[in-house]
Amino acid sequence: MSDTVSFGYEDIPASEKTARVGTVFTSVARNYDLMNDAMSGGLHRIWKDDFVRKVRPRPGERILDMAGGTGDIAFRLHKTGAHVTVADINPAMLEVGMARAAKRRLDGLVWSEANAESLTFPDRAFDAYTIAFGIRNVTDIPAALREAHRVLKRGGRFFCLEFSTTTWPGFAEVYDAYSHHLVPRLGQLLAQDAASYRYLIESIRRFPDMPAFKRMIEEAGFAQVSAQPILGGLVAIHSGWKI
Repeated sequence: MSDTVSFGYEDIPASEKTARVGTVFTSVARNYDLMNDAMSGGLHRIWKDDFVRKVRPRPGERILDMAGGTGDIAFRLHKTGAHVTVADINPAMLEVGMARAAKRRLDGLVWSEANAESLTFPDRAFDAYTIAFGIRNVTDIPAALREAHRVLKRGGRFFCLEFSTTTWPGFAEVYDAYSHHLVPRLGQLLAQDAASYRYLIESIRRFPDMPAFKRMIEEAGFAQVSAQPILGGLVAIHSGWKI
């Protein structure tokens, strides 16, 4: 990993990113759905439903939902009878998720404060690993992908839902204008926090495109890696297998 990494449009020392991202998510934790609605126009709910359908969780499976603190993906997985561990580096996000689970009277979820780059789970512990809108905020993405590979059983599957780069002519420019100008204003108006929303939009622009991220997943050891674009690649579902 380079000595410097991106934090939005800034290049900062790698040693600083985890703390700075932590500050952002501590700020937005209570407005998580609002944040995603602002960045996706509410479409994130549909994308997450589709994402979980592609994971095809089965009763009794052990699934690690990484960076899933507020429970959006975990609640969907849990409905199928899978045994879900929700891991997140940010305790504020986990607090929101646990409160939401209690309100829904959902029992059986395991909540774990964990760093995606250095998981404490044993080798070959899970049947599936999911991460939704979290990988771009990791300081050392290759390390996180290697850890995902390590904790999966042989035959285990990796699924990642993340913003990417749309290739649709015209639409890219429209979304660019919307996200850069309107989303931070919505963040200020609705959550009194324009800066965090600005970082989240900028982090999307700095994230690798679909082919580059696909190569990173393959380099971590995964096979049969694929990328499914949504809205021309505005969002993508990447998947791979540990064989």
